[in-house]
Order: sequence, then structure tokens, then C-alpha cells
Amino acid sequence: MKKKISYILVLVLLAVLLGLRSGAICATTTNPATLLKEADQCRKALNKSSQKKRYRHNWVNCARRYKKIYARYPGSDKAAWAIYHSAGLYAGLYAYSGMSKDIDEALDLYGQLVDKYRKHRLADDAQYRIGEIYYRYKKNPSQAYVEFLKVDIKFPSGDMRPKARKRLDELAITLSKVDAKKETKVSGAPETGLIPVRDIRYWSTANYTRIVIDLKSPVKYEHHLIKADPDHKKPRRLYLDLKKSEVTSQIDRPIDIKDGLLQRARAGQYTKDTVRVVLDIESIGGYKVFHLHDPFRIVVDVGKRERIVSKAKSKPAVRKRTPVKGIRKAETPDRTVSLARQLGLNVKRIVIDPGHGGKDPGCFARGGIKEKNIVLSIAKLLAKKIEKKFGCEVFLTRTRDVFLSLEQRTAVANMKKADLFISLHINAHRDRRIQGLETYFLNMATDKRAIMVAARENATSEKNISDLQTILNDLMLNTKIHESSRLAHAVQKGMVGRAKKRYKKIKDLGVKQAPFYVLIGAQMPAILVETGFLTNATERKRLVSKRYQESMADGICEGIRAYISSIDQVYKGG
Repeated sequence: MKKKISYILVLVLLAVLLGLRSGAICATTTNPATLLKEADQCRKALNKSSQKKRYRHNWVNCARRYKKIYARYPGSDKAAWAIYHSAGLYAGLYAYSGMSKDIDEALDLYGQLVDKYRKHRLADDAQYRIGEIYYRYKKNPSQAYVEFLKVDIKFPSGDMRPKARKRLDELAITLSKVDAKKETKVSGAPETGLIPVRDIRYWSTANYTRIVIDLKSPVKYEHHLIKADPDHKKPRRLYLDLKKSEVTSQIDRPIDIKDGLLQRARAGQYTKDTVRVVLDIESIGGYKVFHLHDPFRIVVDVGKRERIVSKAKSKPAVRKRTPVKGIRKAETPDRTVSLARQLGLNVKRIVIDPGHGGKDPGCFARGGIKEKNIVLSIAKLLAKKIEKKFGCEVFLTRTRDVFLSLEQRTAVANMKKADLFISLHINAHRDRRIQGLETYFLNMATDKRAIMVAARENATSEKNISDLQTILNDLMLNTKIHESSRLAHAVQKGMVGRAKKRYKKIKDLGVKQAPFYVLIGAQMPAILVETGFLTNATERKRLVSKRYQESMADGICEGIRAYISSIDQVYKGG
């Protein structure tokens, strides 16, 4: 009897212990911290074993452990760590498998981390890893540049920002070499008689995307917006038909964008002599389409706000505008102020654009004097002064001697969500006696010399500038022209006033209007400043001196201060 009772007690005790053990296991497996620790152990063991790394199931097994965490506890801090390490596992697996689905899975996971856990400390690391994947594995320097730029824009306080900026500097050089090679390859005339569509490039953020379609020569084109087709699972689309053109190997694959505005861009030979470029839309408020020359390219800007909607089909202009003889100044600034400014939106972020760079020296003189070097020096001085005097964030489109396309400079300003955009340049003229300071804002050219200056800065012909003016009406349906006028007058006054305090015979050439490519599409007040004539002996001597460069920077700063002050006065009812 005693033995029987002892036996029963042993069974009861075992049952209790097993129950406790089972409960402990349940408690452990439902704890995200413990699950993360177990998954980390799996990953570390895998990384230590060269034998285990050879078999796919070992990688997938560790990734699944991480998936349990972010699938069950998406609101947990551990979920972000789980996604990050899971993405790293698939990137590591790709090095062994070579399967595109593995690296794409890594991209997707890093993308989820950036989108869903933007405030997490790993978000900027994930965005940087996306750039590295395009850079190292997908061998796509253009897309890598965009992804590294997102680190700089989305995570200005992140610890990955210095690394991303270093990559941007490297890629800027790489991309300029790639562009040069493309120029060489397609320099000959097409055998088919059709114009090759060379490339499709883009820069994007969640609020703004710029698509650029590069062609060898000008073509006629038209664009249409079509509704979504749910029956065939097709999204809303914006497409462009490029006449008498053909697809090249550079654009025969879809380009995934997935920035919240556009899903992807794709191109195909729609008919035997028409290329159709399709932009699959995620969610956009409006768009505009225009073209630039030398080389010919079509630019598509899309955004969330309705105010940038384009009204009609765009075709290369054939009409000419006869320029007025002599120099006509915009005598007084436009006093119109946008609603946003009246509501008290102040200037917090400024993008400064040192003109030219890299393979494009700008104007130059004997002794190795080049515009690109002088304006970069002025830009750096100006950036320091703005930061010190106003406490604004300041970004330079380039910080070293690298080439950037004109449309890329504007895209950077838009992506940075700048409140002001200032492009710095140096003038030139056939008549060496011509000298003086002048400031431009985007509009129809008002005189012959304004057309000449615009043609030189745009690296295009005066004929193309005249043609461009006929399409500007559709591009300027917003109050930024008025604010640009105000900013231009303030900067011109400040620059001339400061120069006259230090130098004799400073000539004020005033504020003018012209269709500068670098200003087209800017979503903020934007101006182009000509800081003197390199072709004039007196001004050339001044331009290379630090004293004069400091004077120009001080004058532009004074103009910005006056512009900001005028905004405040309007807001306060002054």
C-alpha cells in the first residue's frame, strides 16, 4: 500500500514539474527578447561555421526565427532588430546562392524597416544597406546614389550620414564617367533613322520625384494620364509616347521606384517608330512635363500637391520669341506673397548650388582660372555665414569638383525641401569692357543679353532658349515666380551694396529674367547670381581673391536677411 502511495506521489510530482516546465517554455517562446536572443544565437553559430554556410536551409532556418518575432510582435522594439538581421541573412545567403530572389528579399526587408520603423535607431542603417546592395550587388550606381541620398535627407541626425555622404562623393565621380562613356557610344548617327532613347534616370523622396528621359536628339512627344484598371490589376498610369524613336539596351528593363508616388518606370517599343514610357502611379497629386536641350531630355516632375499639375500635351516648340534690343531690367520687385508665407512659414533650409564642376569648367581664363573653382569657394563661404547668422540648415549641391547635370541640381533642392535655392555663377562676354553684378530669376527672357547668358549657363543655343520660352507658361503656374523676384531684388541690392563699400566702379546690372534650366521645376523661390565677369580684367583680379569672395558672400547674406525680414513684416502685418 505504501509503495502504491509513493508511486502515485512520484507521478503527481512529475506531472507538476512537467507542467511547470511546459509553462516556462510557453513563457519563454512568447517573450520577444528571448526569441531574439535565440535567433541571434542561430545567426552567430551560422556565421562561425563555413560548413553550415554552404547549405541554404541553415540560412533560411535562422531567418524564420527572426520572422516569428516581427510577425508576432510588430510593435516591439525587438521587431526592428529582427527585420534588420533577417535582411542581413538574405544578403549573406545571396553571396552563396547568387539567386536574385535572395537579394530582393533583403531589399524588401530593409525597405520595411525604413518605412515602418522610421524613428528606430536602425532605420538609417537599413537605408544605407539598401544603397550598398545597389552599389555592390546590383551594380546600379544611379540607384545607389539615390538610396544614399535618402540617408542624407531622411536621417540628417543618423550615424550613417557621414558614410552615405562619402559614398555620394564617390558615386558622383563614377556617374560622371559613365555619362561620358554613354556620350561616346551613341555619338554616331542611328542606322535605323530612329532616335535612340538612351536612359531613364530618377531622383525621389516621399513627396517629390523627378524622372529624366535621355535621348540622342530632339523628338516630338505627347503625354497622357489614364485611370486605373482594376479588372486587369493595372494602376493609374502616366505615359509618354516618343515619336520616331527606339528602345536601347540601357532601358529594356523596368525601374522600380516605390517611393509612395510612383511604383515603377518602364519603356518599350510601342510601335515600330514609337517608344512608350510608362510611369505606374502609386499616389500623386499632380505632375508636369517639359523638355531641355543639349542633350535633349524630357523631364517629368510628380508630387503630392495639386499645384504642380500640367494642363496639356507637351510638344517641342517651333515658335520663336523675338528678343527686345538693349538691356531691360525688372525695375521693381513683385510684391505678391504666397499664402504659405502669409501663414508664417519661415526660411529654415537653403540649398546653394555652385555652378558647373567636373568636366564642365564654366568660363575660364589664362593661368588655370576656372569658374567652377571660384563659385565653389564662394559657396562654402556663403554656407558658413548663413549657418552662423541665421541658424538655417544649408546644403551644397556639390562640395567638390564633380559634375552634376542641371536637372539633378534642381532635383536635389526639391528633395531637400529647401525654402530657398541659390545658384552661383560667373559671367563672361565677348566685349572685355563689360562688367558688373546681376541676378536672375526664372521667366521669359526680357532682352538679347539675357538670352545669351541663359544659353551659356544652360550649355545650349540661343535658338533653343527662344524655343523654350514658348513652353514656360505651363511651367510657371505658381507664386514662386513672384517670391523669386523678391529674393532676386533683395540679393542684388545686398551684393552691390556690400561690394561698393570695398571697391570702386561697381556696376549694378540689375535683376533680370531668363529661362535657366537649373531653375526650372524648383518648388521654392530660386535665383541665379552672376558675381562678376571673368572676361573683364578688373573683375577677374577681384574674383580670384578671398577678399572679394567674402564680399560676395556677405552681400548675398545681406540680401537673404532682407528677404526673410520682408516675409516677417508681411506676416506681422507690417
